[in-house]
Amino acid sequence: MSSHRFHHVLPLLAVLGSVTALGLGTSLAKQLFPVVGSLGTTALRVGFSAVILLLLWRPWRWALSPADRMSLLRYGVALGLMNLLFYMSLRTIPFGIAVAIEFSGPLAVALYSSRKPVDFVWLALAIAGLGLLLPFGGDVQSLDVTGVLYALAAAAFWGAYIVFGKRVGHLHAGHSVALGLTVAAMTVVPFGVWHAGAALLEPHTLLIGLVVAAISSAIPISLEMVALKRLPQEAFGIMTSMEPAVAALLGLLFLHEQLTVPQWWAIVCIMGAAAGSAATARREPAALATSTPA
Repeated sequence: MSSHRFHHVLPLLAVLGSVTALGLGTSLAKQLFPVVGSLGTTALRVGFSAVILLLLWRPWRWALSPADRMSLLRYGVALGLMNLLFYMSLRTIPFGIAVAIEFSGPLAVALYSSRKPVDFVWLALAIAGLGLLLPFGGDVQSLDVTGVLYALAAAAFWGAYIVFGKRVGHLHAGHSVALGLTVAAMTVVPFGVWHAGAALLEPHTLLIGLVVAAISSAIPISLEMVALKRLPQEAFGIMTSMEPAVAALLGLLFLHEQLTVPQWWAIVCIMGAAAGSAATARREPAALATSTPA
């Protein structure tokens, strides 16, 4: 009986572990900002993540069609720019807020592809949440406009990442993610080298970058693959919708980022929209490309 219960609880624990690992990795990565900046931090995280997954999955064992190569190129560039813009947003706005704003990207993709009347409820919730966050006055004047714009741009590339990821959904998940991260690294590492230069090669900095990559990519992706094999896509989407709240809590604990009451309500609204959209979405086969990005 205990084994049966564990079988049902395991995917839920896997999603929770994945979301927590992503948050811990990003919280640790932000410690590198004073040393190599957001561009250098992105280069270290994405670069090491690509190396880890290349060694883990050895994607060169599988052949690719010309169409798949082009799809992987778009997928990887979107993944790289999403990470780059997200980290740039973290320079001036809290972690939890940045994640909440970034969630508008996949939410927009989900709502665009559905025509159910209930989707207008989730759309209204998302707009209400973003309305509480966007720096147009009121209690959110402390939010930096540039940081919010970077987060919105990251959201747009997260949406593109999902769209392009579905085009390689027929490939093995480890194959597509490893190659996608390699393209992402080729996209963002030059920015990090340009900005931080030789500071990227400091042994302590390299060590933290490697730890961040393992916590932020290798561990979450492995846990998500466990969850996706055992959970329907809508259940997986509902579980991952808690990421903004987890990010806000980790930001409070490790980065001492205090949020206002309206900002917490905004996170709740966006989480509700994401969870509701996932619960009422059209049933499709689960794919890693639609999960939380690396």
